[in-house]
Amino acid sequence: MPARARTHLRQGYWTRLVPVLALVALATHLPSFARPVWSPDEGFLATQARMLADGGVLYDTVVDRKPPLLPWLYQACFAVFGSASLWPLRTLAVVAHLVTAILLASIARGRWGNRAGAGAGLLYLLVSIGLSPEDTQAATFEVFMLPAMVAAFRYAERRRWLAAGIAVALCSLTKQTGGAVLLPVLWMLFQDARRRGVRWPPALFKIGFGFILPIALVAVILTKPKGFLFWVVTGSGDYASFGGAWLQMIGRALGNSAILAAAGLGFLLPVGRRLWLKRRHRPLPVAGEEHGSTTDLWVWLLSSAVAVSVGFHFFGHYYLQLMPALVLLGTGAVATSAIRWKPVLVYTTAAATVFWGLALAWPGEQLNRNTEVATAVAAQTTPKDTVLVWGMHPELYWLADRKPATRYLTAGFLTNYSGGKDGSPNVGEQFSVNNAWQTFDKELANNLPEVFVDDSGIAPYQPVMVPRIENLLDTHYEMVGVFADTVVYRLKK
Repeated sequence: MPARARTHLRQGYWTRLVPVLALVALATHLPSFARPVWSPDEGFLATQARMLADGGVLYDTVVDRKPPLLPWLYQACFAVFGSASLWPLRTLAVVAHLVTAILLASIARGRWGNRAGAGAGLLYLLVSIGLSPEDTQAATFEVFMLPAMVAAFRYAERRRWLAAGIAVALCSLTKQTGGAVLLPVLWMLFQDARRRGVRWPPALFKIGFGFILPIALVAVILTKPKGFLFWVVTGSGDYASFGGAWLQMIGRALGNSAILAAAGLGFLLPVGRRLWLKRRHRPLPVAGEEHGSTTDLWVWLLSSAVAVSVGFHFFGHYYLQLMPALVLLGTGAVATSAIRWKPVLVYTTAAATVFWGLALAWPGEQLNRNTEVATAVAAQTTPKDTVLVWGMHPELYWLADRKPATRYLTAGFLTNYSGGKDGSPNVGEQFSVNNAWQTFDKELANNLPEVFVDDSGIAPYQPVMVPRIENLLDTHYEMVGVFADTVVYRLKK
């Protein structure tokens, strides 16, 4: 085929595919715009962004255990569009899913042809909502991590090692576990060196340079280095520990794995079938060309599974990190076997439709209660007043449009409660982040919050179990409202 014809074919392929993927990305994530906030993570990020806009300093007067890119993105969107709504972030989340799908399509097309490329992009977008709506419709860390993660793999495929290292860095600066993609990148490097006989040290240097330089620049120039090191790297040991609530963690791990498996069963069954035939040493029915080994995809999946398991929380949104590798393995299994694409896409579309409907019908009791509490807090305060929420729902600050009285936006920093380990014995004042209570006491000594919201319910950090909080309430506050198991207090006159 003449070069001009090949170029036209390539351009025509993407001009046809990208609009389709864009429509599917928007359609699958349209329910995300139906709620003001989907998860505490969104509320945390939105509150952080407002604090940063008011002059807060990340990893000093504004803290979290996450890297800085997403808080900065929230802050930038609020600066342009205002902080009253998360629709700009939800729009960018749709774009992030679209970019991820396009990159996966590019990888699959290079390995198994045009149809496989389109299939991979569509399968990813359909399965990207195949978990709890709170995990898939929110504009949170994993969603914005995936484009850089898939880009790192794609660059490594093309032996663009410096770009691969930079992509891994961007991934890690969105969420730490994104750095797990470094393992398949290194695997491809050393496999390339072994098979082609090329020298690997220069390529390894490029990966390392590309990975280290952006992180170093962010840590040294754009944040406080000591704070960055503590909050992003070394300060999460207790939070990420096993903690003893093993039955709950295993249940959540198995439950979310089963949900994802059900959503992706259409392309996971062909993968399982291939593995079973290989184990039985039976011939594989071939309908397409293999185009090399899929070992790098399995290494990617393994590294992602380890990343999902870090900290033993197994929250549903963690499982988004597994989707790209699973989709590519499924695409390869379908493209190189006698299995037809139609039933795979029909099943995955049907499953996505169920999850889409589930998102629209998802219970809103918690959101309604938080909105009611936030309305009451706003009525009891002025914009100049500060508020303290003792619980795990920082979105209350954002919904009430009131400033936090402390840099610790959840009780977890002061008690080590994570919301995912209800049976853990390591919850209490003595398990707080290092020096957190001293900082907290100084913040409140300068300015007691006008309103105190006890959102702990029956959690193991309720005020009666935390003497400092119990004493604070008894000494300075009176109850002014009760909303289910949330109690609102106001300073005594």
